[in-house]
Amino acid sequence: MQQEINMKKKRGITKTDVQQFLLRGRAFIALILVTVVFTSLSPQFMTTENIVIMSKHVAINALLAIGMTFVILTGGIDLSVGSIVGMIAMIAGGLINEGINLPQLGIIIYPHTWMIIVLSLALGTLMGAVSGYIITRFNVAPFIATLGMLYVARGIAGLRNNGYTFPNLIGRPEYGNTGFDILGAGDFLGVNYSIWLMVILTVVAYIVTTRLPFGRHVYAIGGNERAAELSGVRVARTKIIVYSISGFCSALVGLIVASQLVAAHPMTGDSYELTAIAAVVLGGTSLAGGRGSMGGTLIGAFVIGVLGDGLVMMGVSSFWQKVIKGAVIVLAVIIDQVQARMQERIALQEQQEMK
Repeated sequence: MQQEINMKKKRGITKTDVQQFLLRGRAFIALILVTVVFTSLSPQFMTTENIVIMSKHVAINALLAIGMTFVILTGGIDLSVGSIVGMIAMIAGGLINEGINLPQLGIIIYPHTWMIIVLSLALGTLMGAVSGYIITRFNVAPFIATLGMLYVARGIAGLRNNGYTFPNLIGRPEYGNTGFDILGAGDFLGVNYSIWLMVILTVVAYIVTTRLPFGRHVYAIGGNERAAELSGVRVARTKIIVYSISGFCSALVGLIVASQLVAAHPMTGDSYELTAIAAVVLGGTSLAGGRGSMGGTLIGAFVIGVLGDGLVMMGVSSFWQKVIKGAVIVLAVIIDQVQARMQERIALQEQQEMK
C-alpha cells in the first residue's frame, strides 16, 4: 500500500486523474450547470416559492431513488416502483373514502389515518418482498420479475375503483380518519414533512450502506454474487430485504403524492421508475452493481428534480421532457461504462507498475 502511494506521488496529477475526478463528480457538476442555466433563463427560478416546490419534487424523486439504489447495488433493477406508487395511492384513497366493507356483518370499518398509513406501507413492502422472493426462489431475472409486478400493481390500482379517481381525501371527523392531507401539506420548523422524510431516510440509508454488515453484503452481492455467497453472505435473504426496502419507499411516495393532491388516481406514479433509475445512475451507482453511494443518489435526484422543474418553467412540452429524461439516462449509463473501463485500466497499470 505504501509503495502504491509513493508511486502516485511520483507520478503527480495526470490527465487520467482529472478525467476520473470529473466522472466521479459528474452529478454535482451537472447540478451546478442546470441551476446556473435555468437561473439565467428565468429570474423566478431561484425564488423562495419555486425552491419550496422543487424541494417537494426532489423529495419524491429521492425517496424512490433511495430504494432503487439498494436494488441496483446488488446488480438488480426494480421496474415496479411507479406502479406500486399508484396502487398504494388508490388503496389509501379507498380506505379513506369507502373504508373496509364487510357485507357479511353488515358493517363498514373506517380505519384511523395512522392505521391506513401503516397498512399501506406494509402492503408496499410486501409487494417488494414478493418480487425479491420470485427473483431468488425461481431464479427469474429482476427485469422480468419486476416488469410483471409493474403490471400487477397497475392493474390492482385500476381495479380498486374501476379506473376512477378517489377525490377529496380529507376523511370525516365522525369516522376518525381525518388528517391524511397533513402528510403532504404539513411542515415542521417551516420545512415540509416530505423533505424531512427525505433527509431522515437518506441518513438512515447512508448509515446502513457504510456502517452496517447488511450494507457490506449488498455491495458484495453486486460486486461478485458467487464470491459473496461462498464467503457466507445470505444472498437470497439480502435480496428479498433489498426489494422490500424498494417497495417500502414506493409505498411512502404513493402516500405522499396522494396526500399532496388530496386525491388518488390509478395512473399516479406513471414512469416514476425511469426518474428513479435516472437519479441513481446519474448519481454514480453502477447498473452492474457493487459501486455507488446514497450521497450520489441524492445529488442525482436534485439534478432530475431541478431539470424537470426548469423545463416546466420554460414551457417545454411534456413530450420533449420525456425525450430529455431518456437522453439523460442513456448518457448517464454511457458515462458509467466509461468510468468502469477507466478504473479497470488504471488498476491494471498500477499492478504492472508494482511488478
